[in-house]
Amino acid sequence: MSGIVIILFAMIVFSFSYKYYGGYITRKLNVSNSQETPSHTMYDGVDYCPAKTPVLVGHHFASIAGAGPIVGPIIAASFGWIPVYVWILLGATFIGGVHDYTSIVASVRHKGKSIGQIIETYIGHNGKKLFLLFAWATLILVIAVFMLIVANTFASIPSSGTSSLLFILLAVAFGLTVYKYKFPLWLSSIIGVVLLFFCIYIGNLFPLQLSSQVWIYILIGYIFIASVTPVWILLQPRDYLNSYFLYSLMIGGIVGLFFTFPEIHLAPVTNFSIDKIGYLFPALFVTVACGAISGFHSIVGSGTTSKQLDKESDARVVGYGSMLIEGILAVLALLSVASLDQQHFLELLESKGAVAAFSTGVANFIHNIPFLNISTTVATNFAALAVSAFALTTLDTATRLARFSFQEFFEIREKKEQNILVKNRFVATAITVAFGATLTFSGQTMSIWPVFGSANQLLAAIALLAITVWIASLKLNFSFTLIPMIFMFAVTLTALVTLFYTNILNNNYILSIISVLLFVLALILVFQAYRVLRQNRKEVELAK
Repeated sequence: MSGIVIILFAMIVFSFSYKYYGGYITRKLNVSNSQETPSHTMYDGVDYCPAKTPVLVGHHFASIAGAGPIVGPIIAASFGWIPVYVWILLGATFIGGVHDYTSIVASVRHKGKSIGQIIETYIGHNGKKLFLLFAWATLILVIAVFMLIVANTFASIPSSGTSSLLFILLAVAFGLTVYKYKFPLWLSSIIGVVLLFFCIYIGNLFPLQLSSQVWIYILIGYIFIASVTPVWILLQPRDYLNSYFLYSLMIGGIVGLFFTFPEIHLAPVTNFSIDKIGYLFPALFVTVACGAISGFHSIVGSGTTSKQLDKESDARVVGYGSMLIEGILAVLALLSVASLDQQHFLELLESKGAVAAFSTGVANFIHNIPFLNISTTVATNFAALAVSAFALTTLDTATRLARFSFQEFFEIREKKEQNILVKNRFVATAITVAFGATLTFSGQTMSIWPVFGSANQLLAAIALLAITVWIASLKLNFSFTLIPMIFMFAVTLTALVTLFYTNILNNNYILSIISVLLFVLALILVFQAYRVLRQNRKEVELAK
């Protein structure tokens, strides 16, 4: 089987998915531009701020992508390339794309509020509190883990630290030229992208030699500033410019495929059970994660994206479209290791890790493009820098989203005057960053990460649950969100049971307790949602 056939088929499938299934969802939800979005009606110049479609696509895609769609498919390839490939195509089309698109639309219809607010409206106040607490705790872990990943990357590749700091300054300049001085977006983009790659060149000339601990302190200050600064000054333009980084990597990798002509040597299917990963069900679906669906996407979509949506019809390209692009990235990540035989693949994965495996594979594709004449070393460094840049994007976005969740948790119903935890974004951010930093310095961050792989997918299941109940309240057909919801609950609850059993055998009682708590939380929300859906069904029957 040729890698070219694999990527072309995926691109064709996703093109049809966007046109037809994306159109189907658009009609089901009656998406139109008849009403103004919250970015206009609730404009505040900080969080609520309308963005041009290409800018918002770049911001949203950069926020949701991170390293997930790269690392997940490569690790999951231990089961063989066919299960991973099929799940990416089906998952991104019928589950991940639906989840992301509907999360944005639902939030826009509820004043740009989070999924937690939707849960409160249709399931209950206690359900909202549980969800926001769970989301905030998950985001705190994301902050802690990605702070370590970014700091270690900058320490080991000093040039990437310099380049990333220059990216931040460039983003501020870009935001000011587009929004304050009204420069044309196309001209600002061309200049910005040229300067973006110039920053990489400067980084190689002047690498910043700092320890991981020093970088952690710098990142703590950065994510605080990024969380409280108006979104149009830093976060949005930086993500938009960084998206060109990943677009370039993807285009270079895909074009390189046509000059490399890689053949698939990975085993089509291996074993039902893999050591250190688990059973095919549910481990495959939890491991691929962002390549097919991720609960983090609904937090981004209902947390920052919905507050910047210029018009409602943009939700399709921003939500559904970005998920399909991420699916293409996941397929490219799979192909980056697919030319290896199974034994060499496992040895590379064990010795260097998924990011190094991806960087090496894609660098080989880019190196084979004759008219570019790029060395394998330069291409490998470029790929690694792109991944680290998106890890930083995930870090600052997660901080802002955690701040939103924290403020919503302490909102007092039916009261105009809110306490300082709600009103003051500086206080809410400081508390959030303090928890993330404490976990980072505790040295325990990575040890509890496995259970939060399942927690991330559980977020997706809960988001689909909230959206299903909302659609049901509109007296519309909700099967297109109900079926994915049931599947994701089956995956995550099975994964939590497996994790509980494994950790009990390994005497890791903390992880066992966390697994049980997440399991109980899910069951409580499911039970409450079931009561609401049953009541809606009775009302429909009585109306007949």
